[in-house]
Amino acid sequence: MKSRLVRIGNSRGVRLPKALIEEAGLTEEVEIRATGKSIVITPGSRVREGWSEAARRLGAKEKGLLDPPVATRFDDEEWHW
Repeated sequence: MKSRLVRIGNSRGVRLPKALIEEAGLTEEVEIRATGKSIVITPGSRVREGWSEAARRLGAKEKGLLDPPVATRFDDEEWHW
C-alpha cells in the first residue's frame, strides 16, 4: 500500500487506514523505531506489563525470603521492644 507523508506542524505523518490498524492490533499508544531504511510501528507495551504474573510464579516457586535477614546497627542500638 502506498501513502504520502502529510505535514503536521514541523513534523510529517502518515495516515493509516482503519483496517490496517485493526489488523496490526494497534491501540492509542505505539512503539516506533527505525530499522535500516524502514520505520516499524508496533503496539505499545504497558509499563510493568506481565510483572503481576511473573511475581505470582516467583511466589509459587520460592518459599520465604530470597536472602536471609541481615542484622544492622539499628537492631542493637536504636530499637527497644
